[in-house]
Amino acid sequence: MNYGAISINPEIMGGTPVFIGTRVPIQTLFNYLEGGDSVEGFLDDYITVTKDLVVQAVEIYL
Repeated sequence: MNYGAISINPEIMGGTPVFIGTRVPIQTLFNYLEGGDSVEGFLDDYITVTKDLVVQAVEIYL
């Protein structure tokens, strides 16, 4: 199933919600933010995720 920027597929990361087209769990973004890191830092570390995907994911979860 795809929800905009988010993909949930039991065959990818055991069904953990990930950024569409990647294997990067959405929770990783929230862990970064909760830890005081910036979105830019997250994007630097996870180059397969775009800023647009981050914005879409945050909109879905908020």
